[in-house]
Amino acid sequence: MSSAPAEQQAGPRCLVTGATGYIGGRLVPELLDAGYRVRCLARTPVKLRDQPWAGRAEAARGDVTDQASLRAAMAGVDVAYYLVHSLGSGKDFERTDRDAARLFGEQARAAGVRRIVYLGGLTPRGVREDELSPHLRSRADVGRILLASGVPTAVLRAAVIIGSGSASFEMLRYLTERLPLMVTPSWVRTRLQPIAVRDVLRLLVGCAALPPGVSRGFDIGGPDVLTYRDLMRRYAAVAGLPRRVILPVPVLTPRLSSLWIGLVTPVPAAVARPLAQSLRHEVVCHEHDIAGYLPDPPGGPLGVDRALELALRRVREAQVSTRWSSAAVPGAPSDPLPTDPDWAGGSLYTDRRQTVVDAGPQDLWRVIEGIGGEHGWYSLGIAWAVRGLLDRLWGGVGLRRGRRDADRLRVGDSLDFWRVEEIERGRLLRLRAEMRLPGLAWLEMCVDRDAQGRTRYRQRAVFHPRGLLGHAYWWSIVPFHALVFGGMARNIARAAARSAAAGAARREAGEAREAGKAREAGG
Repeated sequence: MSSAPAEQQAGPRCLVTGATGYIGGRLVPELLDAGYRVRCLARTPVKLRDQPWAGRAEAARGDVTDQASLRAAMAGVDVAYYLVHSLGSGKDFERTDRDAARLFGEQARAAGVRRIVYLGGLTPRGVREDELSPHLRSRADVGRILLASGVPTAVLRAAVIIGSGSASFEMLRYLTERLPLMVTPSWVRTRLQPIAVRDVLRLLVGCAALPPGVSRGFDIGGPDVLTYRDLMRRYAAVAGLPRRVILPVPVLTPRLSSLWIGLVTPVPAAVARPLAQSLRHEVVCHEHDIAGYLPDPPGGPLGVDRALELALRRVREAQVSTRWSSAAVPGAPSDPLPTDPDWAGGSLYTDRRQTVVDAGPQDLWRVIEGIGGEHGWYSLGIAWAVRGLLDRLWGGVGLRRGRRDADRLRVGDSLDFWRVEEIERGRLLRLRAEMRLPGLAWLEMCVDRDAQGRTRYRQRAVFHPRGLLGHAYWWSIVPFHALVFGGMARNIARAAARSAAAGAARREAGEAREAGKAREAGG
């Protein structure tokens, strides 16, 4: 990402943390369109490289837990957005959240930042703090810490956010579509006040221009207050599905219900659990004071039905710009593939395959970039399905995350239980595994030409084992490599050849039609 275009703008500069996540990735273009200069803080800035707005924003490498990188990122910043959450990963996540928020506030004050904006969770009234879920308690703590930083702070508190690709929307969508008869946790009877993602973004952008004296929290929500059961029924109606039969039972604890959600939906248990815990108590706005500073749009905030309709349209038209899986999944590995061929960090097991393809490089690349999701993995589908199911049972992401876009990938995209680590369009796709493994794994797919100029497909699977279990895991699956990896290479080559042949047939048919029209015109 280049900083030059951003430097040419005249507006105030905003720092956006969490720009690789669901809300942050949508907020950046909104701020840019509103005339702000934007700097994104990311641990891996390359993940922002393929964003449509990448050339208009700056990128700073860093982390909210690292003082030096925060200090550098805050330089010259007017408004700092704090949009990072741990989603309950790790035993000490609450302490990590508090420490990060405290450091963020200190560095903002030292840099002369004039405003902090934080998106937190709507906290139920009349509930003791020790009764809150760790997730909600941590978000409330972060809000208090930022408000006490000495920098004017706006804390927006939202419940369920409805938008294409949000974790809340995906959970709602898959539960409702897949289960016409549901035995559900008792929290489906809890009242909540959802808000459309476009209203969240409108308010986040507006907070950048709040008067300096405004430093407080605001409840934000849409016009509808309803139970989660009603929300599922409203979704069914908007989606044109038959009325759902929903039977709440008291025996499903948040932990059990998160495992249930993990099995039914693409949202893994690690993400579903804090969402389910947050629904144990009523989450309804108790004030709408934000409208005194940022007036509602004509017609008011979007209602539930309209928000669901817009989100569904985005999904059906494959126009989902960010997804809940855009952010790192708790517990998923993030180490880059070691590039040193004589890597000294330990054993690297490798499975290599290559084959000549009876197609052009473009045809082969289209198959590679379209892999996963609805297209599958081109080998032993039952094996991939079983591996995905086992991963879900172990608390992993499983195979059902799918793709953000059916045809195009960009760095940072989730792809079933992989994540795109690198993409050189037309040449290389490297995926990093986010499934539960006793080690780290990558899959590379390459397009090149051999010495005779023929199109060649090269494939490499790499595994870095952790401990004895990791070595045992690799050798236990070696007998299946010919079926899985070998079959994958052969079938990708065949798919590319079929695509090339179909394209040639279409061109010939088109040429024949044009020739026929020319003969008729001349006859």
